[in-house]
Amino acid sequence: MVEFDSFEVGHSLSINRNYYNALDIEGFSYMMKDPSYCYKFYWLEAIVKLISENIHKTTFDTVINEMICNAWYSVREFHIHLSGMQADGQVRDGLERAVMRLTELSALPANASRVEIKNAIKDYDKELKDAKEQLTNMVPYRALSGFFKKADSVVDWGSVKRITAYIEYVNRDVVLLPYTLGESPKLKKEIYFQQSWMEMIQDNTVSILGWIQYEKLRWLQNNNPEVPGLVYKLAPMDEKMRKLNKVRKLWDGILAIGEVRDVFTGNPVMIQHYDVDHFIPWSFVMNDELWNLMPMDSSLNSAKNNRLPKWNPFFIRFATNQFMLYRYIHEKSEIHKLFEACYRDNMHSIWAGCELYRKGNTKEEFFCILEKNMQPVYDSARRQGYEVWSRN
Repeated sequence: MVEFDSFEVGHSLSINRNYYNALDIEGFSYMMKDPSYCYKFYWLEAIVKLISENIHKTTFDTVINEMICNAWYSVREFHIHLSGMQADGQVRDGLERAVMRLTELSALPANASRVEIKNAIKDYDKELKDAKEQLTNMVPYRALSGFFKKADSVVDWGSVKRITAYIEYVNRDVVLLPYTLGESPKLKKEIYFQQSWMEMIQDNTVSILGWIQYEKLRWLQNNNPEVPGLVYKLAPMDEKMRKLNKVRKLWDGILAIGEVRDVFTGNPVMIQHYDVDHFIPWSFVMNDELWNLMPMDSSLNSAKNNRLPKWNPFFIRFATNQFMLYRYIHEKSEIHKLFEACYRDNMHSIWAGCELYRKGNTKEEFFCILEKNMQPVYDSARRQGYEVWSRN
């Protein structure tokens, strides 16, 4: 007979049953329940990572620095709004505002390393103080509220001093908490991790972080409904995921038999000096679909970078090249074979296979199908905050 040694707590969180005798695992499962802002997920994630590094004592300041590092890539590279936008167009989430404030102060690129981000936080410590202090207002305290159910007294949320004392009381007389707090003010406030909780978290770090990522992803998707591939936008991506080799061979084949004009310069694309690039940035679509790819002068790739080309006049030029590709795949058997080689990695959109690349489209029909499907994606990227690039 199989003896199970773990229980499920919430979605995808499995904790060894031995910890149930000493710790309030149910209370722990409520630490991400009913969040008002996304930074509650980043708070717990930072704490788990610090504990996994065997850190017993830290401060609000250190945890918030970790949160900024963890949120940086999603906010800067992928334009993710952590808690949506207010009716007046302002950012709702304090952590997102902290990331954007650091962006204003520093020259950090969107793909900055954690070391670079932490160094910049240190350099602009005074200027970031207000944004960071706002993140300490409630989440460090309310994250523990699931444990308070076993206490008889009512929680007083109106005073930091009183809630800090209440946390100490619950930890001492009611149930062991994952952490307690010191008496220092604001960002200097100490966080003391409890040894038993540290052992549980260290033994279950992978499962706990997976649970946090799942809940955070659900929250972010609800607050960014138009953003595709959001699951890939929580951390820096491995460039090896890019699948452009077969598309490069396809365009090489086309360039060998006909002239293709660069979308941005109007000059002939030279087979030795071009890159395969995305019309709508890869960081938004998170795929390498053939309908979004174009041959582009290598010297312009870095200038365009992570921006949207101006729709007019560049879309018409882009569609013209796509139609040239379309004609050749139906007229030249050798090009059709190169096109078929793209099926696995670059042909997943149903509309592209069933409508765009089907045989028999006129130029006008082809342009209409491409525009009908691309413009909504382009417009979503605009609304998400992607900058428009117009080559001068």
